Amino acid sequence: MSDVDEKQVKAAAWSLFGLLVVWALAADLGLFRKADTEDRAVTVRGAATRSVAWIALSLTFGLVVLYLYGQQAALSYFTAYLLEKSLSIDNIFVFVVIFAELRIPLDRQRTVLLWGVIGALAMRALLIGASLFVLNRFHWVVYPFALLIILAAARLLWGRQEQQKIVRTACGVCTSWVARFIPITPRLDGNRFLLREGRRLVATPLLVALIIIETTDIVFALDSVPAVLAVTRDPFLVYTSNIFAMLGLRSLYFLVAGIVDRFRFLRFGLAAILAFFGAKLLLTDVIEAPVALSLGVIAAAIGLSVAMSILWPPKRDAST
Repeated sequence: MSDVDEKQVKAAAWSLFGLLVVWALAADLGLFRKADTEDRAVTVRGAATRSVAWIALSLTFGLVVLYLYGQQAALSYFTAYLLEKSLSIDNIFVFVVIFAELRIPLDRQRTVLLWGVIGALAMRALLIGASLFVLNRFHWVVYPFALLIILAAARLLWGRQEQQKIVRTACGVCTSWVARFIPITPRLDGNRFLLREGRRLVATPLLVALIIIETTDIVFALDSVPAVLAVTRDPFLVYTSNIFAMLGLRSLYFLVAGIVDRFRFLRFGLAAILAFFGAKLLLTDVIEAPVALSLGVIAAAIGLSVAMSILWPPKRDAST
């Protein structure tokens, strides 16, 4: 393939990706508009349908990658997508804690998550671009990145209670920080982030929740982006896999938010995945692990942790 043809293929791939993202977000807005006006919460059935649709769209795009770039690129895309999708489950637990702390009703959470995802699209692009820029110029940066991933794996092993304390502390800090710039009201008014009380503008709990979610996404990205860079350093594959995994996060949240605590062994599977990719990045100059192995590790870790959670569910409180 000549340089001109390669540039045309890249331009076509990026254009198709952009159109799909815009179309998907527009469709999502349209699907939720009726529910928003009627103040109805998203049903589990509706969330399941949308989750399947998002996954189908992501896998279809993987077939486009296969057609345009070949088998190896497609395998890298699917591995990066599955990695990011797996790690996003931990985001869901944090979202549950944030909404509980701020007392955001279920029928208002979807608005916060929608704008949270849209904001994350831009932040992920900046972080991925900056990471690739630094890695391409300073090879030694792979070692700090590897340590970040391994520390993230260790943090997952702290358990849910410790993570819950951290999120609650973050909520308190963020609330006081926002209050320095704009007064906060506990009153909710539909899906509005700002209200006018008398002559002053005040922030609703929805705006506070949005700021906390965007902030925590940066923390999550510092874990997941280096892990994805251990799979591939192709900007197109890294960004598209990240974004497609994130686009379905809102539907996935409404599908599993109520049962995420039942998968008590899941954090061990996620920690094992992060530890593997941290070691892979750390040993990048010594051993080159095939992408197929990475995909197998992710599937095995998630499958085993979910199976163990089903076979050995958490004990119920005797009082209930």
